[in-house]
Formats: sequence, structure tokens, C-alpha cells
Amino acid sequence: MNETGVLLINLGTPTAPEAGPVRVYLREFLSDPRVLDMNPIGRALLLNLFILPFRPAKSARAYREIWDPQRGSPLMFHSVALAEAVSRELGQGFRVRLAMRYGQPSIAEGLRALQAEGVDRIVVLPLYPQYASSSTGSSMEEVYAQAARLPVVPELIPLRDFYDAPEFLDPAAALARPLLASSQADHVLFSFHGVPERQVTATNLGPAPCRFDDACCAAINPSNRACYRAQSVATARALAERLGLQKDQWSVSFQSRLGRIPWIRPYTDEVVPALAQRGVKRLLVLCPSFTADCLETLEEMGIRGRDDFMKAGGEGYTLVPCVNSDPAWVSGVAGLVRGVVGG
Repeated sequence: MNETGVLLINLGTPTAPEAGPVRVYLREFLSDPRVLDMNPIGRALLLNLFILPFRPAKSARAYREIWDPQRGSPLMFHSVALAEAVSRELGQGFRVRLAMRYGQPSIAEGLRALQAEGVDRIVVLPLYPQYASSSTGSSMEEVYAQAARLPVVPELIPLRDFYDAPEFLDPAAALARPLLASSQADHVLFSFHGVPERQVTATNLGPAPCRFDDACCAAINPSNRACYRAQSVATARALAERLGLQKDQWSVSFQSRLGRIPWIRPYTDEVVPALAQRGVKRLLVLCPSFTADCLETLEEMGIRGRDDFMKAGGEGYTLVPCVNSDPAWVSGVAGLVRGVVGG
């Protein structure tokens, strides 16, 4: 039997923490209509008049805060390590490649490389636990578009989301458990990447309208089964259960919003100081919409989030690492792949 290909996809990263490479990355990223879902003319004006002239220098300074002098971008070296470890874990009969939705190595390169190695079927695993049109949806759209351009279109087996999969939840909880004990945290915050409300509304698949509240996201149902907010809350509930947390010991928030349109709430940059002001002294933070540490985890939450909490009166702040290439997560990824192809 021919070997099975595995294409692991992460979002992408600039090649260097300087304004030029960051501008190249942001141009590709924010030109995606699934990311800035607006009129094409408006998107071009926003990008070229307001974002690209100013944001690259600011973002480059943030990237320099987390850039490793030897290994480079954390998202890249963690993703590379994961792909290499998953390849070893799966062993004979599988070929594993890493691709980035934006930047290099590209999805097109990954597909061509797998096909050149004799692969006829490819498991596609975007490394985003919860489904969002701007992440998983965009990555899968690019996979289908690039696969369609190949002379021989391969069989594609998508693994669309794994927000409730033990293969992801168990490694994430295992990383948090000792830090929860050692930090003596009196509250746990699950901070997920945010998305605009209109993108959540667009993924509603049933008659019940999105309300963007705890009751609406209390359980996965036919209407919200592809809802990013509902899936995020489900991930938090499952992790809280694994960590033995009571309902008043944890909360959910959403970070990294951009622009003035409404994004899903509550906002992390408002929740973090509010927790300190209401008496939380030691905070443990998890970012379970990310599988690899990156700018949003290490700089936004690890540096700025910590500063906000301590300035508001907090006394201890602990950020749990992402699953990265943790051996349990490597086994989890291999388990997800085997689960859809057998073996």
C-alpha cells in the first residue's frame, strides 16, 4: 500500500523580527478575505493606508522580545520540532510535512513534496484546536485550491478541529497541572484568540441565533457545532474538569482583537486587570487556541498580560506553555492521524 502523507499546517511567521519581513508577512496575512472579511476595496485601503505604514515597526519590536537568537521564531521552531517528532512517532507508512498558511514553507510546497514522495492520500491537520473561518477555514481553502492545481489531485482527508479531543486536552492539562500546584493560583484564565462577532455569526448552522453569551455556548448543539466561541468554551470546560477546578475558579476571555468592530467578548486585556482588582492574587493563564507558543502567547500574554495583572494589584502570574512538541502531544497528533486512516 502507498504511504500516507500528513500535512501539518500552522499560521505562519515573519522570517526575521524586523519591519521589512514583518510587513511582507502582514501583507499576505491581512490580504486574506477570510481574515479581513470586508469589501476588497475597503480591505486594500485599510491595509495600505492604515496598517502597513505603521504596524510592521510596532510588531517587529514585539517579535524581538520573543525571538530566540539561535532558533529564531518560536512558532517556527516549535512547529518544526513537532513535525519531526510526529514523523518518528508514526514511522513506516507515513510521510509528514509542515506547511504555513502564510509565508514559508507554503501549503503548495508541502503538497508537491508529499506527492513527489509517492503519496496519493494526505491527512490535512491545521494545528488550530477550534474551528474558525479565518484560521482552519482559510487553511483548508488554500489546501483545496493548491491540490486542484496538481496534475494528479491527491485524496485529501481533513482533520478540521480537535477542540474536544483527549489527544489534545490531556497533554494540555498535563502541562498545566504542576504549574497550577506550584503557583498556588487562586484563579485560572483560559485566554483564546478572538475573532470578530460577524465571523461567528456566519458559522451559525441552525435556526438558533448567536447570542455570544455563556448560555448560548453552554453546550455544543446543531446550530453552534462550528461556532468558534462555543468550541472555545467547550475546550475550557474540559480542561477545567481535568484540572479539578470549580466553576468560580476559572473564566474564559478572548485576546488579540484588531480594529473597532465588535469582537467576541469578554476581552482578555480587560479581564486580566479586572481579576486583580476584584482580589485575585495569583493567576494561572492558559492559551488553548494555540498549539505552539508564538507572539500572542509569549509577548501578548507572557509580557503585557503579566504587566497588566501586576500593575492592577496581582502578586503572581504564571503562563502555561502551549503543547508545542511535548511528547504527549506528539503522541496525540499521531493518534489523531491514525484515527482517521487506521493503523
